[in-house]
Amino acid sequence: MSNQDQKWISLLGLAARAREIVTGEEMVLQDVRKKRVCLVLLAADASESTAKKVKDKCSHYHIPVKQVADRTTLGSAIGKAERVVIGIKNRGFAAKITELLDQ
Repeated sequence: MSNQDQKWISLLGLAARAREIVTGEEMVLQDVRKKRVCLVLLAADASESTAKKVKDKCSHYHIPVKQVADRTTLGSAIGKAERVVIGIKNRGFAAKITELLDQ
């Protein structure tokens, strides 16, 4: 795992401890509809239907989606079991994670 990966993963863990994330497909999509999330992280190994549903919903509501690692990495970053979709609620966390992922 590269140093850049370590940085965004640890920042995601910090966001989780600050209670600035929402996980689970339905919960994330619900918060996307209410525009409560600033960024959505989608596991690279998400099923096609889940990926399409999340990307379409986020596109409609103009919320950026970043495809990242796999479900195991996303889950362990926040201290939980496997996670396929994570929404970042805090604008600061979302901006910094986006910056790290784009490098």
